[in-house]
Amino acid sequence: MKTLLYHPQMIMIVFLINLIGTIYGYYWYLPQLKDTPLIFIAFVPDSPTASLFFTIFLYFHMRGRNIPIVEALAFVSLLKYGIWAVVMNILTLSVNGSLGWEGYMLMASHGAMALQALLYSPLYKIKLKHLTIAAIFTLHNEIIDYVFGMMPVYPSLSSFAKEIGYFTFWLSIVCILTVYYVSIYKRQKM
Repeated sequence: MKTLLYHPQMIMIVFLINLIGTIYGYYWYLPQLKDTPLIFIAFVPDSPTASLFFTIFLYFHMRGRNIPIVEALAFVSLLKYGIWAVVMNILTLSVNGSLGWEGYMLMASHGAMALQALLYSPLYKIKLKHLTIAAIFTLHNEIIDYVFGMMPVYPSLSSFAKEIGYFTFWLSIVCILTVYYVSIYKRQKM
């Protein structure tokens, strides 16, 4: 399995899928970005930015280089926003009683984001300083989203903004700790 995952042709395919997904993700956010103050623009399209970090990681990996800060940002954000989007769409299904095809597509694609973050983790060269920067970026993003109201728009979930913000904060903490365990703690034990 690992030899297939890490084969250069497979990495190229995963790179292209993520590149296309990143472009589509930014396109999907265009309506929200049009109403976003310029100072917050970089913090609104969460999932496409996560896949952008991963796409950059794959690009440099294919060239035999590691950029651990990008790897830390990719790992934390892919895991977090992959899980977050799946949970938000399940919550939307629960609140509305139905979910359109886009919701199921988002659950599949974002679930794959979280999965690929874990599957490619053996290739990362993350150290504590890189994870610290990624953690600060991630938690800062929570403040932008839930204090300044720049979170992704799910109209049927708007009355749950405080609960979603609380859940998202703890999801971030769990993801940061997971990246620490997988990328730093386990490697030090080996």
